[in-house]
Amino acid sequence: MKDSSLSIMQPYIFPYIGYFHLIESTDQIVFYDDVSYIKQGWINRNRILSNGKPLTFTIPLSKASSFELISNTFINKDIYAIWKTKFLKTLKQSYSRAPFFEPVFTLISSVLDADYESVSDLAISSVALVYKFLDREIRYTTSSICSPSTTGLDKADRIIKITRDMGYDSYVNPVGGQELYDKSYFQDRGVQLGFVQSREIEYRQFGDEFVPWLSIIDLLMFNSKTSMEEILSAYEII
Repeated sequence: MKDSSLSIMQPYIFPYIGYFHLIESTDQIVFYDDVSYIKQGWINRNRILSNGKPLTFTIPLSKASSFELISNTFINKDIYAIWKTKFLKTLKQSYSRAPFFEPVFTLISSVLDADYESVSDLAISSVALVYKFLDREIRYTTSSICSPSTTGLDKADRIIKITRDMGYDSYVNPVGGQELYDKSYFQDRGVQLGFVQSREIEYRQFGDEFVPWLSIIDLLMFNSKTSMEEILSAYEII
């Protein structure tokens, strides 16, 4: 479906590799920023490796609510600078011996140093700048820009409408959506539905036991740009 498909996904901060497989499997991604913020989701938090175990980091937000849109969910500026300093210190402690620490640390710092109001803008930037770092192209827009008039539609119908409005007849969803979306429902409405499934990925970290499905930060710390090309292609459409 590559080069003829669209993907739609909420913006996540430095997401895991499966998110990048979704982007890689399609020609363009629409960041779903005008849907409700998900508490305890991955919009403003993810996991890195610390002392051989997953450690969750969380961007501080101001009065985050599941009744508010992601695009209207704002970073807590009162404590963000303090959080950022502590998080970057944790990154140094956790990854200073990683083979690609210096350039990746510079990347992460540049993302977090920029002045963002909404968590949506920060999360989108974290993805776009990873692509720039890897010298790869990403085409994207946001649902609030490309299709604000579809907000009242049901989930599947809105996705179908956005896909058609963007000029595509194929849509790719994360594999977890198999329980939510039916291929025949999409097909009857002129859209081919596929699901992206990541293959098993393993690379050398510090310890003997591999810790999977961490933030893209972890993959970048341990893998060269050349190795990342192979990792980014480790998926299939079902």
